[in-house]
Amino acid sequence: MGSAGCAAGGARPIMGSAVVSPASAAASPRESFSPRVEGAAFLDAKDADLSASLMSADVRCPAEMALVDGRVCVDRWEGSLVERIPGRVDRAWSPFLPVDGRETSFRAVSRPGVIPQAYISGHQAALACSGSGKRLCSASEWEQACRGPKNTQFPYGQERRAKVCNDDLRARHPVAEAAAMLGLSRDAMWKEGMNQSIINQLADTLMPTGQRSECTNAYGVYDMVGNLHEWIDDADGTFRGGYYMDTTKNGDGCSYQTTAHDFTYHDYSTGFRCCMDPERVE
Repeated sequence: MGSAGCAAGGARPIMGSAVVSPASAAASPRESFSPRVEGAAFLDAKDADLSASLMSADVRCPAEMALVDGRVCVDRWEGSLVERIPGRVDRAWSPFLPVDGRETSFRAVSRPGVIPQAYISGHQAALACSGSGKRLCSASEWEQACRGPKNTQFPYGQERRAKVCNDDLRARHPVAEAAAMLGLSRDAMWKEGMNQSIINQLADTLMPTGQRSECTNAYGVYDMVGNLHEWIDDADGTFRGGYYMDTTKNGDGCSYQTTAHDFTYHDYSTGFRCCMDPERVE
């Protein structure tokens, strides 16, 4: 069984708590997109320097993705969502709200400095990636990206270092704190309380993508340990990397994986990032 961040049960969310508006919580919408140029403006000099020695003359990735092991493009940052509205510009979606019943209305984006999407199932994440011409990563693709070209236990090295990734824990569990605020009983909080939008808005919980700037490796991917669990391409249900309250109970660092839930499960701790095949350069 996983940590309390993925306790059994996939209760429908109770929208009784404050929610940050979609416009202020996620990145700006765009009129159209291409997976080859989406996020091009967000690749800064530091990211470019990290990846320069790993570039290939034969294949290439979109700017918001890193070329990993010369064979796969992996989102640099955990995924967020934009809502597709026919005939209008895409609209940013609040990362504190689930998408139940509207799964085909969204597509994934990977951007630095934004709160990533939680409250998302593996099935929903796969659809969001597909909407942007991408897919969920396989287990081997995800782990290679996390370990980096030096194949270390953590993105930044072989030994755990405090406060490098968002895995510091906090004195009071956020589900318990949110339950107290909402008047949920102890028996109810691990069921009805797991999808409360207020949880990831509490202090010392979910961080903007890339805020822990050393939680990376030479590939230039960020937050693969901590922050949010990340769904991978496994129809039986697997997410990797741990989240801000646990990166040890189901494996250490890049070895962390939870298999206790099916592909349709979600709670406040479940997020994702996308992969795609690189483009061949003629």
